[in-house]
Amino acid sequence: MSTPLHGRSRTLRLAAIGLGLGALAASFAYAAGWIGTQRLTPKTIIDTFEAQAGHYPGYRKNHAKGLCVSGHFLSSGEARSLSSARVFSQQNVPVIGRFAIGGSNPYTADTSVPTRSLALQLSSDDGQVWRTGMNTPPVLAVATPEAFYQQVLAMTPDPATGKPDPARVQAFFAAHPESAAFRQWAKDYKAPDSFANSSYNSINAFALVNQNGDTRYVRWSLVPQTPFAALPGQVDDRDYLQHDLHHRLQQGPLRWTLRLTLAEPGDPVDDPSQPWPAARSTVDAGTLVIDAVDGPEQGACRDLNFDPLILPTGIQPSADPILAARSAAYSESFNRRSREAASLGARP
Repeated sequence: MSTPLHGRSRTLRLAAIGLGLGALAASFAYAAGWIGTQRLTPKTIIDTFEAQAGHYPGYRKNHAKGLCVSGHFLSSGEARSLSSARVFSQQNVPVIGRFAIGGSNPYTADTSVPTRSLALQLSSDDGQVWRTGMNTPPVLAVATPEAFYQQVLAMTPDPATGKPDPARVQAFFAAHPESAAFRQWAKDYKAPDSFANSSYNSINAFALVNQNGDTRYVRWSLVPQTPFAALPGQVDDRDYLQHDLHHRLQQGPLRWTLRLTLAEPGDPVDDPSQPWPAARSTVDAGTLVIDAVDGPEQGACRDLNFDPLILPTGIQPSADPILAARSAAYSESFNRRSREAASLGARP
């Protein structure tokens, strides 16, 4: 049986992971009429988030601390029967990417947030582009923009402690039993000691469409080929993950397997809080190779908006309302930081 202290610690750990996704969650709740009686827009919700989490002009409004990388994707050809997207048949596809941690503070310690993200742009030789933003959790805590906004409010740090109120966090999750899969994942999650050995998940489902017009829903994951090692308990370097990535790439390229999980009839394709059965078939579509890193917020990724609805022919969004909301909020965030950076004379 858990002691009160143990329960409080677990709740704060869950909140820390949730806060890693908090800006993402805030970005989702954008549409008119979703929350309360006041009309909410992408601008309004980004304003609210910045008021809660801090204002850092010129930086991304979520995953503010990160660094640009580049490499290529080597298709295995195994997914070409599922999708007409050229990325699944072209032998070598150029990639621009960005590793980051959650939150809006670009000066926070790398290890202060347990979860990480990887955003990619794949540019195929038919002139089409695929952008995808992935995170370490395989599912989200809740499935609707309304609930995401409630989650953000529940996990707002108390000014007196700098941490979320455990009672408020517990009350939120108690009111949202659909968060069970996320809570179980968070309970079992052990943070890796590197961007290189972290897994990254699409979370949302997408539809693959082949040359015949046949459709199959999938979620995808980037599974690291670098062996797992747990994050040390004490880390003094505030840029630990960035320094580690530089060091590893000096030794050679880093690789991940792009694994597609195929939905079966009845699987929830519009609900990112619900996992699919572990027995679902998978297809290894190819290998992501990262071989170069630029300085923080420098390089080709700096001016990219990793909107998950920028998709090539052969990949289509599901009806998950989260996807449309992400796209709108990413646009607001991108436009805002671009204006801020221009007024500062340079983009951080």
